[in-house]
Amino acid sequence: MATEAPTAGEYIVHHLTHLNSTGHAQKAVIDWSVWNLDTLFFSVSLGVIALFFLIRAASKATAGVPGRFQAAVEILIEMVADQAKGIVHSAESRKFVAPVALTVFLWIFLMNSMDFLPVDLLPKIWQIATNNDHAYLRVVPTADLNGTLGMSIGVLLLCLYYNIKIKGFSGWVHELFTAPFGSHPLLYPVNFLMQMIEFLAKTVSHGMRLFGNMYAGELIFMLIALLGGTATVYGFVGHVIAGSIWAVFHILIVALQAFIFMMLTLVYIGQAHESH
Repeated sequence: MATEAPTAGEYIVHHLTHLNSTGHAQKAVIDWSVWNLDTLFFSVSLGVIALFFLIRAASKATAGVPGRFQAAVEILIEMVADQAKGIVHSAESRKFVAPVALTVFLWIFLMNSMDFLPVDLLPKIWQIATNNDHAYLRVVPTADLNGTLGMSIGVLLLCLYYNIKIKGFSGWVHELFTAPFGSHPLLYPVNFLMQMIEFLAKTVSHGMRLFGNMYAGELIFMLIALLGGTATVYGFVGHVIAGSIWAVFHILIVALQAFIFMMLTLVYIGQAHESH
C-alpha cells in the first residue's frame, strides 16, 4: 500500500529535523547530549574540500601567467590579506590570522552553498540508501545553531589566546577589572561584568547571525518546493519562477554571510590586540 503524502507542516518539520545520535527528532535547538551527525559529516567533508582546493592551488602555483583557478585563488587571498592588514596590525599575528580568515571564508561559503542543492535530493538518496522513508537528513551545516555557535566559540578561544599572548596573562586580567570604566576598586565588579557580557554577546551574535540567515534561506527553499508539489500548472510555474529568483538572490546571501563571518572574526581578533 502506498504511503500517504505528508502535509505541508509534516514535510517542513521532517526536513528541519537532524540526523542525530538518538535517531529521533530533537526536542530542543541546543542539546549537549545529542550529536547532529549530518552537521558533523557535511561540515567536516566540506572543510576537507576547502583544504583540498587551497592545497591544490598552492601546489600548482607558478611564477608565470597564472591559470584561471590560480588567478581566482590569488584574488581571494589578496582580498583576505588586505582586510587582515587593515584590522590586525601585528604582522606576526597576521601570519596565522590571515590564513585562518581565508579558511573560514571558503569553508563557510561551501557550507552555505549546500543550500543550492534541490531540497529533496540528498534526503531522498539517504532514505533510499537506508531503506527508511522517514530517515532524517539536513545538508546545510550553517543552518544548525550548534554548528555556527561552535565556530563562534572557536573564534572566542582565539580572542582569549591573543589577549593573553599580546598583553600577558596579568595584563589581560588587569584589563578585565579596569576597563572600560577605570581602575577604581569599586568599579572592578562592574568592569568585570561588562567584559564578560561583551565576550558573551560577541560570541552569541556571531553564531546567531549566520544561523538566522541560513535557516531562513533553507526554510524559503522548502516553501518553494511545496509550491511545486501542488498538482496545478500555476503551482509548477510559480515554483520554477520563485525558485530561480530566490536562488539568484541567495548567491549574494551565501557569499555575504561568509564574508561577514570572516570580517567579524578579524575584527574580534584585532580587538584582542588592543588595550583599553
